[in-house]
Amino acid sequence: MQRSPLKGWHHTPPVPLRVSPFFAWPPRPMDMLRWIWNSWFLITERLIIVGLALITVTWFQPPLEETRSFAAGWVLEIYARNLILMIAVAGGLHLYFYSFSKQGQKLKYDPRPLMRNGRQFTLGGQVRDNMFWTLASGVTIWTGYEALLFWAMANGYAPVISWSDNPVWFIALFLVIPIWESFYFYWIHRLLHVPFLYRHIHALHHRNINVGPWSGLSMHPVEHLLFLGSVLVHFVIPAGPVHILYHLQYYALTAATTHTGFEGVLVADKNRMRLGTFHHQMHHRYFECNYGSLEIPWDKFFGSFHDGTAEADAAIRERRKRFQGG
Repeated sequence: MQRSPLKGWHHTPPVPLRVSPFFAWPPRPMDMLRWIWNSWFLITERLIIVGLALITVTWFQPPLEETRSFAAGWVLEIYARNLILMIAVAGGLHLYFYSFSKQGQKLKYDPRPLMRNGRQFTLGGQVRDNMFWTLASGVTIWTGYEALLFWAMANGYAPVISWSDNPVWFIALFLVIPIWESFYFYWIHRLLHVPFLYRHIHALHHRNINVGPWSGLSMHPVEHLLFLGSVLVHFVIPAGPVHILYHLQYYALTAATTHTGFEGVLVADKNRMRLGTFHHQMHHRYFECNYGSLEIPWDKFFGSFHDGTAEADAAIRERRKRFQGG
């Protein structure tokens, strides 16, 4: 049976949305290879951030010997670097898509503009509010976690590996981190939708029903601690400084790219780089669906998956009625 596309959106990708084929049965090897290729190769966020982490560790990272003792100099150096990165990525995407409207409404999910004002926003407008929480809280806590991990590595409190120690694991860790992110993000996000935590913490992020690049890391400081706390796994899982940089840059910067509100960047009328995910865009509008990502299909396992079709929308609405009735 042909399923109907979802109404009320300016643009939708092909639906139904597909989750990772690694959880399908029987196994589909070609689909698995295609998924890996599309996730990593040509122009992708993951490959760009691996390159960015390598550049950072080579030219813009204090050596571990220097981080053995906390000092304002090297911590502020990291903070300035992260501030520049976030402003460049979120600010650049905002200028491209919204200020200069370089591709108009093409590939834009929600037809509405970002909100210029609103009583729910701390500073009176959506973009100003998002920038404040992203830069004042998000970048600060991101920097704090980096400083903590580099200090712990330098003092032997966190295990360190280098290329020469184990080249296979050194490369594999770049592949594993996004999978860990998908696992971790679902459970933290699901926790934040518990009514008490939602009302007092996560509601700040959900001020953004229609999202823009600055919305991704616009969160309550407690949520920043939980969200970016994913990197604490490296107190157990050996990593190098470049992996810590990649882990947190991946978390922080893709929060901006996946919340652009656009499916991707158009060049010569072709989507040359995938960015905002319709899967998560629907979460911001409908709230009680798509808590995780498509990498590990927790939402399918627990009945909260919205695949972008009218049929799924009706099922989600019915599920919400049952929960509210209970």
